[in-house]
Amino acid sequence: MSTLLEVSGVSVTFDGFRAINNLSIQIAEPELRAVIGPNGAGKTTFMDIITGKTKPDEGRVIFGEKSVNLLGMSESQIAQAGIGRKFQKPTVFEAQTVRENIVMALKNPRGPFDVLFKRRADAREERVREISDEIGLTEALDQTSGALSHGQKQWLEIGMLLAQDPRLLLVDEPAAGMTPQEREHTTDLLVRAARTRAVVVVEHDMEFVRRLNCKVTVLHEGSVLAEGSLDHVTKNKDVVDVYLGR
Repeated sequence: MSTLLEVSGVSVTFDGFRAINNLSIQIAEPELRAVIGPNGAGKTTFMDIITGKTKPDEGRVIFGEKSVNLLGMSESQIAQAGIGRKFQKPTVFEAQTVRENIVMALKNPRGPFDVLFKRRADAREERVREISDEIGLTEALDQTSGALSHGQKQWLEIGMLLAQDPRLLLVDEPAAGMTPQEREHTTDLLVRAARTRAVVVVEHDMEFVRRLNCKVTVLHEGSVLAEGSLDHVTKNKDVVDVYLGR
């Protein structure tokens, strides 16, 4: 496994409040990583920095084998470089069908001659089917997305990100508002996705993190407080103090 993302010595201050404080994290490819921490620990700001939404005051964010500096890039350039992000609230096109949502998201060059090539259409349909199988929505391909349950909308959005074939997928609190069955399916989905790419999950729900069964990074006051398996970090006295507010 090689390092895909390297965040080193990153700090950012908002109106005198240091949201990220000399943060350093490395993510490998492929890897599944959970990022946890109390409210205000810097979890969302960490994702905002990687995706170009927030520019830090100092530090480096390096991506891929060519060591691309993400800090010099716009949000859309970062997305094109292979970083996908799923926000907490699903944003699917509710009036379109599941199939149409996936097709719109597909990473495919649309040249003037593509219309003439049935082969291209067949390949596209095959990719749509692969993704719908992966997210468990093949039966719902022709349903409008607005009719899906909350959990299914979350899966569709993950599918739309997978359609862009990102090397790094950032997922914000995927388990929020899901039924136990939906959460189980979401766990399986993320574990499978992380076999071929890096997947970073920010989550509050410890049971969900436990089921992911992966390396955990604990953030506190914008820095890494502890790293390791969930059992390892939850035995850490500093982590216990932070979570119990001592």
